[in-house]
Amino acid sequence: MERICRLLNDALTPYHTRLDEEDAGGQRLLTVLDSHGGEVLSRAVSHYQLQDHRLLVDLVDGLHRDLQIAEGRLQPCVIAASQQCKVAQGTFA
Repeated sequence: MERICRLLNDALTPYHTRLDEEDAGGQRLLTVLDSHGGEVLSRAVSHYQLQDHRLLVDLVDGLHRDLQIAEGRLQPCVIAASQQCKVAQGTFA
């Protein structure tokens, strides 16, 4: 898991990550911290998300999006509108 933490830290710079021990349900709490050690967001992740390359990429993409929202650089309504556009374009293509 140390390797996964290093990868997450590299992918989410300047933020740092903390990965708690696995609970009875196989979930780990992933916490993203700012440069002062303050918690920015946290998410429960499964062992599979951390081991499967595609799932790990999806996790990092989601964390990037959530960090942009937390920083005020992206509004959730913009994401929803973008997804609606993609769906509409897909039905007419």
